[in-house]
Amino acid sequence: MTLGSTSATMSLTKCDNFIGGKFQPPADAKYLEVFSPSTGEQVGSVCLSSIKDVDQAVEVAKEAHLGWKALTVKARAAIMFKFHHLMAEHQAELADLIVRENGKNRAEALADVAKGMETIEWACSLPQLVGGKTLMVSRGIQCHEVRDSLGVVACIVPFNFPAMVPMWTLPIALTCGNSVILKPSEKVPLTMNRIAGLLKEAGIPDGVFQMVNGTVDAVNGLVDNPEVAAVTFVGSSRVAEIVSKRCRNLNKRCIALGGAKNHLVTLPDCNVDMASNDILASFAGCCGQRCMAASVLLLVGDCEEVLSKLIEKASKLQPGCEKGQVGPVIDAASQQRILKYIDEAEAGGAKILLDGRPWSKREKGTWVGPTIIMHENEADRALHDEIFGPVISCMRVKTWAEALRIENSNPHGNAAAVYTSHGGHAEWFTSRFRAGMLGVNIGVPVPREPFSFGGMYGTKSKYGDMDITGDGAMEFFTNRKKITTKWGPPAPGACVDTANFDAM
Repeated sequence: MTLGSTSATMSLTKCDNFIGGKFQPPADAKYLEVFSPSTGEQVGSVCLSSIKDVDQAVEVAKEAHLGWKALTVKARAAIMFKFHHLMAEHQAELADLIVRENGKNRAEALADVAKGMETIEWACSLPQLVGGKTLMVSRGIQCHEVRDSLGVVACIVPFNFPAMVPMWTLPIALTCGNSVILKPSEKVPLTMNRIAGLLKEAGIPDGVFQMVNGTVDAVNGLVDNPEVAAVTFVGSSRVAEIVSKRCRNLNKRCIALGGAKNHLVTLPDCNVDMASNDILASFAGCCGQRCMAASVLLLVGDCEEVLSKLIEKASKLQPGCEKGQVGPVIDAASQQRILKYIDEAEAGGAKILLDGRPWSKREKGTWVGPTIIMHENEADRALHDEIFGPVISCMRVKTWAEALRIENSNPHGNAAAVYTSHGGHAEWFTSRFRAGMLGVNIGVPVPREPFSFGGMYGTKSKYGDMDITGDGAMEFFTNRKKITTKWGPPAPGACVDTANFDAM
């Protein structure tokens, strides 16, 4: 069987650590069962790494880094080209794994792989991008800069995009010359288990890319190990803040992306069909389990037609991974948390315009249907907490200023968007929103390379340094070395005209 593959019958997949170019069990021989959220059936098991496993991976990565960084960036990018080809060749297989372990519908799973491949493509362009500036700064004195790899870096990723989010960091970090240790989510280890095999097939030297599975012990081991030069984290705000502070205390580079509460503002002059379609895709796509999903819809003035169209379209969505449009939430704990927010909002006086709770009665899996809530009380918890499910909280407001006040008071800062047909209206909001990624008639305003992904500093959505994709990642995963050079006159007898050397 191919390294990191699963059988054609989709039997249970055992996900071990990937260290030194091969899969190996953890030192303590402990495993966690992995279940499909769409059926509730076990689909595999994942090992639980100890500090001993992490330290072994770090030592191997440290040794492998010496040879890897000695290659030219063009040589490293050539391996990324091969890796991109393999990802394209196996995209249907990878999508199958994503559907199986995460519950996305097939179109979303294929998009998960495709978006990851976009970042690989950008990494392939690094030979044209990493060259630093060169300038003659004074007579006979030249300054130039080069980018040097950091060494061993750790990337800790969440469950919601099993292929895309790891690809936010792996291709760029590797092509910049670093050794990378990935800690996948223990809820969705199957996809990266397969991709590890594709990376080896592409020609990544043993030890340059490694994977340690597990939970909090693996995360702590990677963050605390003194040989790990930098850490990237994507997950909850609570853990992102902890990871960032811990890295700061150890004087290591970190970017930690947390949660979100993204606001959409709808103006009366918007295109009703376009806006309702986009709002629906934003809050219900990927079952709302993405940090760029719409959470709050602020309806300024008379936007009743948009709201009615949104309810009509959302009510037609069907559950399912193959033929349905909306998949399940990741597990029973998520399902119960989402249902609790809906119940609490209703008990507090909010009106449930579309109720997704009946989906939770399905015989198998962990389902919540698209839910639209109209709030009267601005203090409702559902308007402020990240629910991470297919739920959108709506409020009617009278003025632009009121909508902006609500958005600006949000402690998160990932995304915000405005729906309008007027450029001046759009500019007014985009220049005042308190978020790092903004949309105009786009409810999931994810930037594409070379524009990098990252929310607003000073909010619960972003801790640490720089951004996580594109040129932000190139900056994060390298150190700038500045070299200043001066040469004296040529030695006597050299075959040059020295008479005018001082005038050069």
